[in-house]
Amino acid sequence: MTEQRLFPKPLSERPIRPFASAEQAWFWFVRCQTARIEGARVIADAGEVVRPCDPDDVYNAVMRLKQGGALTDRHLQVIEYYGLVERLPDPRDLREQPKHDLWCATMAALEPELIARDIVELRPPETFDNEDVMIEMSGDLSPCGM
Repeated sequence: MTEQRLFPKPLSERPIRPFASAEQAWFWFVRCQTARIEGARVIADAGEVVRPCDPDDVYNAVMRLKQGGALTDRHLQVIEYYGLVERLPDPRDLREQPKHDLWCATMAALEPELIARDIVELRPPETFDNEDVMIEMSGDLSPCGM
């Protein structure tokens, strides 16, 4: 029996940029999946931005949450539909409010999974007391230009 040799994927020379959020990763996955269905071949490192994963990695994270009981079929229906139409459910629309709640719950469960796998970048919590975040305002700030 011959010994099987495994060859690692070549690493890109360009910098790898993780996603800013689980939502951004999900919309990227849906676009890649749509392209696959339409006949495109998804090739690593072929895009304008190098991502730290394959589209299947995002899908697998969602399926692990489903198998673990954190997500239901209804969660998956909502993220699939809004992923395909490429928009978030509108919380101001009473018909979409329950779907918005499911979307938020799904993304809240998915984000730590993707952060743990370095697919989504861990962001520090936003506060107004952080001096690095402070923005100096300039110009006429009086109401109505008074």
